[in-house]
Formats: sequence, structure tokens, C-alpha cells
Amino acid sequence: MNKSKIKVAILGVGNCASALVQGLEYYKNDDMENGLISDVIGGYRVSDIEVVAAFDINKEKVGKDLSEAIFIEPNNTSKFSDVENLNIEVKPGKTLDGVGKFVRDIISVVDDSDNVVEVLKESNAEILVNLLPVGSEEAVKYYADCAIKAKVGFINCIPVFIARDKKWYKKFKDNKVPLIGDDIKSQVGATIVHRALAQLFSDRGIELKNSYQLNVGGNMDFLNMLEEDRLETKRTSKTSSVTSVANKGKGINPDNVRIGPSDYVKWLEDRKKAFIRLEGEAFGGVPLNIEVQLEVWDSPNSAGVVIDAIRYMKFFSDKGDLESLDLVSAWLMKAPAKASKDSDTLNKLHELTHQEN
Repeated sequence: MNKSKIKVAILGVGNCASALVQGLEYYKNDDMENGLISDVIGGYRVSDIEVVAAFDINKEKVGKDLSEAIFIEPNNTSKFSDVENLNIEVKPGKTLDGVGKFVRDIISVVDDSDNVVEVLKESNAEILVNLLPVGSEEAVKYYADCAIKAKVGFINCIPVFIARDKKWYKKFKDNKVPLIGDDIKSQVGATIVHRALAQLFSDRGIELKNSYQLNVGGNMDFLNMLEEDRLETKRTSKTSSVTSVANKGKGINPDNVRIGPSDYVKWLEDRKKAFIRLEGEAFGGVPLNIEVQLEVWDSPNSAGVVIDAIRYMKFFSDKGDLESLDLVSAWLMKAPAKASKDSDTLNKLHELTHQEN
């Protein structure tokens, strides 16, 4: 069936935006499915997504066409697709707390703009995808408010709590503005692997006693997260995603779990290395331990999940079913407003969308 394009605005033209825009070009052939979690969602393919606006605060990116800006330093993710001129000029936004102290000497910041709501309306954007740096709490809340004012759906891909915050959740609901959040899961990232192993322990009757997930990387998020204050919600988000399924939902003593970014290694670029260990007690109290090492390109690893979030938001918004976006958040986000078991959530989403595929 013919469907209109899904018009999307991107907030933050960093590595994640680069991977997303490259991915839209790479998958513009309707028949290409390799590497996607879902080739079709509610009748929508990747090729149905159209970027219509983008915001950043880096002087080197603002004013450039988005196709050029996504490859400007300090972006350092993998280039897997050429992108033709998109005729989308990157617009200035508001900096607020979007630049951490370790990044200030790396980028030059533009003057703040108060035209975000106007740009969203003029571009006819339906969805604003938040890809700001970790720890940008004031900035995220500012843009969330802009999304509400512009009546534009908001997908919060970073660990600043909006969907999980009861006041913000209610604000979106009261204004009937679609919301998905918080903190996007990667396609196969450290947290989803850790969560799956914790779920495996639980399903097989292994009591999880101790666990850690230590991550290092070389992108701007890892540099920003050298400021411990900026990653407090990141630790909370990643930890809750794992512990919520541990020990048949009873969790694990906070003193026995440590999850989150550990260091910045510049030469890793946008690669992330994760070191995961789970220590458990099996039958008869006998020890059972698992250690895993994972290496991924961080931003492409999440871009496909963002593409799914966009299509789910469009599908359920068109149906006027904003309640089901809580299921989408539970499936795609580390810190959703309402958590649930992954398999149950996915089955329900398939049930709701399969008739349109």
C-alpha cells in the first residue's frame, strides 16, 4: 500500500546522526533487508523515512548541507555509504549543557537560536530524534518542550529521563504528542547482551550474585562521560535494564553490580569494547561464571534501532494509538517508562503491526 513519507528532524549531527543518515541511503532499495531488525513495520520500509531538518551547535557543521556535516570532525564513525546532497541545511540550536568540559576545546560553538519550534513547523517534521551528547539534561528538556510546542513526536535516544520521568511523561500525554524513550538500545550492544545473559541465568534457575559491564571507546560520548556527573543517568539506565530481569525480577544487590562507561581511548574512534562478567550460583550452590568481550562500531549499532523507533512511532501515531508507544519503548529502550520482558513485548508488537506488513 502507498504511504506518505515519514518526515524526521535530527537533533545533534554527531556519529549517531551520521550512521542514521548513511543508513537511510544504504537501505533506500526496498528489497534490501540484510542488517535490519525489521525490514517492514506497519507497512513502512526504511525508504519511507525522509530527513527534513537537522540541528547542531558546532560552527563547522551549522550552515552546511547535512550530507556534508555528518562527515565533519569530531565525527569518527565508520563510513559505509556515500550520501548525495540532501538540500537540508544544518540549523543552529541551543547549547545549554550540551558541551562538556572535555569537549569545549575541540569544537567552536555557534550563537544560540530561538527558532527551533519555527524550523520544526516549517519543515513539516513529524518526529524529532534526539541524538544529543550524554549528560545534556537541560538541553534535552528544552528540546522536549519544543517538540510539544510544535506537536512533533519525540524519540529520546539518550539517557536523560523524559519518558521515565512521570511529569514529562504526563506532559506529553496531556498534549497528545507521541513519545518514545529513554536511551536507545543497540542492535547487539553491551547492554542487550548483558541483559540477555541475565535473563538466561534467571530462566535457567541460576542466581546472579555479582556482575559488571565495563565499556571503553573513542567517540565524543566517551570523552563527555569522563565527567562522572554527566553519566549518572547513563549508569542508572544501563544498570536497570540488566537488573530488572535478574533473579526472576527480584534484581541484585546494588553493591554487587557495576555497569557503565569506564574510560576514553581516542584511537578506538567510534568503536566500543565491552567487558562483561556474570557470577552465579547453580544447582547445589555450585559457582557458574560467564565472561564476554564485545567490540562494535557504536553508532551504526544503534542506527537500525532508531529506524525501527521512527517507523513504530509513525504507525501508532497514524492509528491514534499512543498507548502502544509504551510497548515500543519497552522493546527498544534501556530505560522505558514501563518495562516488560523482551519476548512478550515483541510478540505483542508483531500482533499489533503484522496485518499492515
